[in-house]
Amino acid sequence: MTAQTRLFLCMKDNYGVLVHDPATGATAAIDAPEAAPVEAALAATGWTLTDILVTHHHGDHTAGIAELKQRHNCRVVAPRREAAKIPAVDVEVGEGDRVKVGSLTADVIETPGHTLGQVNYFFPADKLLFAGDTLFSIGCGRVIEGTPELMWQSLLKLRALPDDTALFCGHEYTDANIRFAKTIEPNNKALAARAAEVDKEIAAHKPTIPATIGAEKAANPFLRADHAALAKSLGLAGSPAWKVFADIRERKNRF
Repeated sequence: MTAQTRLFLCMKDNYGVLVHDPATGATAAIDAPEAAPVEAALAATGWTLTDILVTHHHGDHTAGIAELKQRHNCRVVAPRREAAKIPAVDVEVGEGDRVKVGSLTADVIETPGHTLGQVNYFFPADKLLFAGDTLFSIGCGRVIEGTPELMWQSLLKLRALPDDTALFCGHEYTDANIRFAKTIEPNNKALAARAAEVDKEIAAHKPTIPATIGAEKAANPFLRADHAALAKSLGLAGSPAWKVFADIRERKNRF
């Protein structure tokens, strides 16, 4: 591992993350839900903010950008398709682009669905994925601007990453997601194991992320819509995977 990370809560249940390059001193904030918790994390670590990597335009991910930009003169990197909706953007990025944070390199992965321009930042050397509101532990984002078919294709991109990739997401939703997931796959042993793990983390007042992509593939129903047994259990045997995903997402919306 070359990158260092600092995870912290913002607002009610948002996560902020700092990604630090010890070799150069560069530090990126992944999104900026609000400025004060980012400043507190910087003070606690002694790191200097050089970049903000924005995943999507929603206000609970961007509200702190202007204040942090003014204070630190940091570079703001944001999705090209949403740059007009995000304050103080310096660099616009899209699918296949790469972003440097000091000597660290992140690949940009577009995942339209939650919003049409949502991007993820994947640091392959350290196997760190910052997924915003596309993929949560045992969950996924609401399909607000895209379609279920588009969102399913986006999730497949993230599912294809190495199993030992650490998933950092934008919210602490894991416990609620597990309660829903048990209604979809009540006999999933990997899900039961994840539930027990999360119970311990919550009891110890610890965050439930990062999770790994491998663990999510085994327990997250939103990544398992192409499993025949799951489709059959929902009365959707033989349906395209995106339709199974759409059914699961609609059930979660009503849960």
